[in-house]
Amino acid sequence: MASPNSGEVGAAGDLLETGLLLAASKQEEAAPPAAVETTTTTTSSGRRLAEHEMTATRSRVRQVVRRAAAQLQEVFLGTKLFPLFSAVPLAVAAEHFSFGRAWVFVFSFIGLAPLAERVSFLSEHVADTAGPTAGGLLNATCGNVPELVIALFALHKEKMEILKWSLLGSILSNLLLVLGSSLLCGGLANTGKERPLDRRQADVSIGLLMLGVLCHILPLLSKYTTSTGDSTGSVLVLSRLCAIVMLIAYFGGLVFQLKTHRQFFVQEESSQSSSSSNSDDEGTNNSVIGSASTVIWLIGMTVVIAVLSNYVITTIEEASDALGIPVRFISIILLPVVGNAAEHAGAIIFAFKNKIDITLGIALGSATQILLLVVPVILIVSWVNGIPMDLDLNLVETGSLVMTVFTTAFTLQDGKWHYLKGFNLTLCYIVIAVCFFTIKAIPTPKKHMPEMLGLESN
Repeated sequence: MASPNSGEVGAAGDLLETGLLLAASKQEEAAPPAAVETTTTTTSSGRRLAEHEMTATRSRVRQVVRRAAAQLQEVFLGTKLFPLFSAVPLAVAAEHFSFGRAWVFVFSFIGLAPLAERVSFLSEHVADTAGPTAGGLLNATCGNVPELVIALFALHKEKMEILKWSLLGSILSNLLLVLGSSLLCGGLANTGKERPLDRRQADVSIGLLMLGVLCHILPLLSKYTTSTGDSTGSVLVLSRLCAIVMLIAYFGGLVFQLKTHRQFFVQEESSQSSSSSNSDDEGTNNSVIGSASTVIWLIGMTVVIAVLSNYVITTIEEASDALGIPVRFISIILLPVVGNAAEHAGAIIFAFKNKIDITLGIALGSATQILLLVVPVILIVSWVNGIPMDLDLNLVETGSLVMTVFTTAFTLQDGKWHYLKGFNLTLCYIVIAVCFFTIKAIPTPKKHMPEMLGLESN
């Protein structure tokens, strides 16, 4: 028989088990809200992270937009020629909507001026990291981009006369107009003083220019001294051989200045760098254009220059007839003035600051590069493409080149400069410009030059 205490113990055990079950169930019921709270916390953290990323992305986009706007302002509005940029879209519109060939030429011609100036400006940023001599060479190379592009398009369209005239005009413009006006303005700013100049760079450039002149004289003379009836073949062969010699001479000059005899130019470079370090460093630090952006801008500017140069070469004859200006005058005088606008302005500014050695480097370096590098490269390209091109510039053009180089050489021979020397060089350029303007209706004779000179053949 069971005792009463055993029943009470069994009931107590049942109650205890029931209590434990209830407690467990309550714990189970309390667990889901904690999990929901953890999930909610994770979701809010993810939202905050996404918002932070969106904010950072927007900040980066704003920085990129601001930097692009600053670059656009510096590139396009950083020059006094920025109103002329409007001629670029006008040239494209005139070509697309057929406004007239003369309008296409005029707008393209005007649009090349600010583009050439901006190419020179951008090349200075790249040249700052290359040192004074190499940087000056790079600056001169980029400054000759318009002339090179125009020459290539003229070669592509086989307009050989325009090709030769434009290259000749670039040489004449650098040696007479750019150098002459720089010496004139710099001399007037230092009236009553005779300033010295470093002849080392001038002697190297003049020597190379003399060689280039010789390579242009010989094809002209050989045309009238050959014993055969057709002298075209011999002139062409001689011109190609001279082009190879000119290239060798140019690169030999580079090795001389940059490698073997660099010490001759170290003192000159250091003085120029110290005299202009404050202004140059200030301008470099304030610039918002980096190296990569500079290269991109240079490529873009070159593409636009190529488009406008194509328009110029295509419409130059029609524009000449419509405007009443000889094609020879446009090619030799007007086109190089636009292409050398940046070099012209820079050379005058340095002359005003009495930094004449930099002015000589700009004018002589650019002329030497065109005569001994651009001209033979164009000739070799035409040789490869089967286009007959020689170094015969005809009598008046060759004579102008010879007298220009000799006049420049005699001007710089004493190692001093003043405004009268610049005045003489500028007047020489004006005389040559008038000459090419007045002979518009006189074709250059080629087959009867001995009779023209009074030398009748037997």
